[in-house]
Amino acid sequence: MNDSVLKTLTVSFLVCLFCSMVVSYAAVSLRDMQNLNKLNDQRIKILKTAAIYNPDESIESQFTRLTPKFVNFSTGELLDSFGNYNLNTYDPVYFSKQPEHSTPIPASEDIAVVKNKENIGKIYLLKDSSNNLEKIILPIRGYGLWGTLFGYIAIDKDLNTIKGLEFYAHKETPGLGAEVDNPKWKALWDGKSIYKDGEVEIQVIKGKVDPSKEMASYRVDGLSGATLTSRGVTNMLVYWLGESGYKETLKNIDYDSKAIQRSSSQAVT
Repeated sequence: MNDSVLKTLTVSFLVCLFCSMVVSYAAVSLRDMQNLNKLNDQRIKILKTAAIYNPDESIESQFTRLTPKFVNFSTGELLDSFGNYNLNTYDPVYFSKQPEHSTPIPASEDIAVVKNKENIGKIYLLKDSSNNLEKIILPIRGYGLWGTLFGYIAIDKDLNTIKGLEFYAHKETPGLGAEVDNPKWKALWDGKSIYKDGEVEIQVIKGKVDPSKEMASYRVDGLSGATLTSRGVTNMLVYWLGESGYKETLKNIDYDSKAIQRSSSQAVT
């Protein structure tokens, strides 16, 4: 009987060991594929934000239409290079968690609960065939109800009009805060204005926007039953589009775009 119990335990152990080895091997061997799928999902969101996504065309091919740039948040300057880091694979969120590459945000300024902001960010420029700016795609993130929402916002060449908004990761409640993924709600953002007298005025309100109101172009319908998520989206945009985020960068882009236009006009003349 003892021999029988020992044999049973031995066989069970060997089966468990074999299964764990198979699972471990599969996890390791599929890791690259999983990472690639995760990256492609994120790239699709960027393309959708820019309104250039075509499911019948390869993601890699479509992504060549976008020009990535590093952003020095301390100056708002756009950079083509930063140390030995690869511009195409650089992940700002990862570097926001590295003390030597990030800066803690004072609680009094951290309305989006970002906590630590990367010193060097990354944005995407969409240009036309004549190299004229069409849109800017900016990474954004901020706390909702249950966790941080990660996404992208597209801004028109006038640097004051929203052209798209997408989230690629969040922990919001299905049917409530998770309605940030609802195509109908996302469509409401197209054409909304950001700045008024130099201040960020875009916000998600409670209820529906009254188009007859003066500030209607700066307001977006709230998410029903998701007040904290709606407030989180507002705080996120106020932070990232304000002085602590991309505001200085947008000013620099505006200056560079006007300089290019003046140069082109002089060349034609």
